[in-house]
Amino acid sequence: MGQNGESAAQGKGRGAISQLLDFAEERRVLTYVGCLLSAASMLISFGPYICIWLVARDLIAVAPDWSAATGIGVYGWWALVFAVGSILLYFAGLMCTHAAAFRCASNMRKRATEHLMHTSLGYFDTHASGALRRVVDGCAAETEGLLAHKLPNTAGSIAMIVGMLVLFFVFDWRLGLACLAAVAISLACLFYMMGGRGMDFMTRYMESLVKMNKTGTEYVRGIPVVKVFQQTVYSFRAFHDAIEEFTRLAQDYAVTWCQVPQSLSLAIINGVVVFLVPVALLLAPGATVALVGPSGGGKTTAASLVPRFWDVDSGRVSLGGVDVRDLDPHGLMDRVAFVFQANRLFRQTVLENVRASRPEASREEVLAALSAAQCDDILEKLPQGVDTLVGTGGTYLSGGEVQRLMIARAILKDAPVVVLDEATAFADPENEVKIQKAFKRLARSRDGAPRTVIMIAHRLSTVRGADNIVVLDRGRVAEQGSHGQLLAAGGIYARMWADYEQAVSWRISSDAASTERGDAR
Repeated sequence: MGQNGESAAQGKGRGAISQLLDFAEERRVLTYVGCLLSAASMLISFGPYICIWLVARDLIAVAPDWSAATGIGVYGWWALVFAVGSILLYFAGLMCTHAAAFRCASNMRKRATEHLMHTSLGYFDTHASGALRRVVDGCAAETEGLLAHKLPNTAGSIAMIVGMLVLFFVFDWRLGLACLAAVAISLACLFYMMGGRGMDFMTRYMESLVKMNKTGTEYVRGIPVVKVFQQTVYSFRAFHDAIEEFTRLAQDYAVTWCQVPQSLSLAIINGVVVFLVPVALLLAPGATVALVGPSGGGKTTAASLVPRFWDVDSGRVSLGGVDVRDLDPHGLMDRVAFVFQANRLFRQTVLENVRASRPEASREEVLAALSAAQCDDILEKLPQGVDTLVGTGGTYLSGGEVQRLMIARAILKDAPVVVLDEATAFADPENEVKIQKAFKRLARSRDGAPRTVIMIAHRLSTVRGADNIVVLDRGRVAEQGSHGQLLAAGGIYARMWADYEQAVSWRISSDAASTERGDAR
């Protein structure tokens, strides 16, 4: 009694798992090692999926010239390494947890049996042998399954959820939030089942199980009597009632308490795409897409398909999931704003020129759009400011200044889609800096939501930060991806970028000029 009291005092305030692992003695550390290996195995199992994404990225970048994707074989080997490594780590983890679980179950049986050896004989008269067998052998066997399988699997599941969320947040934080919502709903369902009534059920469930084992053992021992007197199981009312009680208890909990939350939890976790698809459709909009490529490649024609300046001969151009040919022309024009490389101002005031995109706009809204388009310096030098009549009395603007006014017009329109066709073509360096600042404001609507921007540019420096760069060559998509991805692909864009950098760094030295003069003489 003294030893038991001391053990109870030591176990007070400690978790059940920690107390259980005391039976594993020096092998308890293997349980923690096994859980860590299981978690690492689950994280490494993401490797093949990442490799698949890399293969798809490289193939899309060089489509349709698939043979140009020469590096995808390496991703295949890495995927194999990750897959094999994941299996080996999981196997090693289970070996560790099983070694600890076997020691724990063995010691539990030994200590329980030792305890029974020191009890009085009257103890066995008041405690059925079936109930004792359930506690000594059955409970030890269940703890073996808990330590050997459930703990490492739980650690792996937690690592899977965390790793999945990290991956989604790395690729797109909005997709990460969508997955987090699914996990939160699933956890809420599990807490609903396990908490409150669920904990009360587990207590009654274990009591009913012990009772059924006890009466079952007594019934087996009484089978000779049953056979002699030709009776049925109903003659042993205690065993029959224990089975009925356990059946009602399990069915009530499974059907009434767990059916809906468990079904919802499994549906949410396995159908997380239900959260991802709406997020992708409502939010992956707002991206900046740049069209680049050699002259005559079809960049302007491709951008002109959105507002239906041209119609496609095959396929479809969709805006918000609707074919532009099915939209009302006025509604389509309301959704698209344009900034072309060659713009013309009306013979009107600056105010009316900008207000042309939204005639009902107030003066304050026009001024705000001009300021957002970096036009404050233009207004300062005009004689009547925003009320100056353009094109009269010597009031003329440079090409870059006109472009900024056109950007102000597009900002004021506040359309969800913006088409920029060589918007910096006629801008000097000073104007280009301001136009780039205006672009950043143009890429967001008045409420701060991102717009979809289709940008056509020969100056590759203006498209470096685009979300997706599409390289057109002879009317076809030669490659697409981010700036870094396209450089790594080593295709048309990489060659264009190299030529651009060389052109930017080109200088005329004094020695070269002298040589040229000497050659001319």
